[in-house]
Amino acid sequence: MSRADPGEVLAALGDPTRQQIVTRLASGQARTATELARDLPITRQGVAKHLATLRDARVVHREEVGRESRYRLDRDAIAAARSWIADVEATWDARLDRLADLAERDD
Repeated sequence: MSRADPGEVLAALGDPTRQQIVTRLASGQARTATELARDLPITRQGVAKHLATLRDARVVHREEVGRESRYRLDRDAIAAARSWIADVEATWDARLDRLADLAERDD
């Protein structure tokens, strides 16, 4: 399985319903679309569509357990997005530090 793309992960997490699904899966317990739909104001089919988007972005993966499909959060995908954000943050912090140094020299 290839590594998750941070842009795809962030795009998938941009939807409030998908954020709620990820929050529910963050406990580590695999859940079915039916179980997830019980906690959300949308149908099981709606949850299934959101899960497909999350799977495409590699945020969740599906496990077949008998006749059930159970979904589990892929923490590596979240870590990839977090790492990318940290890299961007570090770059901007360095730029802001250089800008502050330049501003102090002009005083």
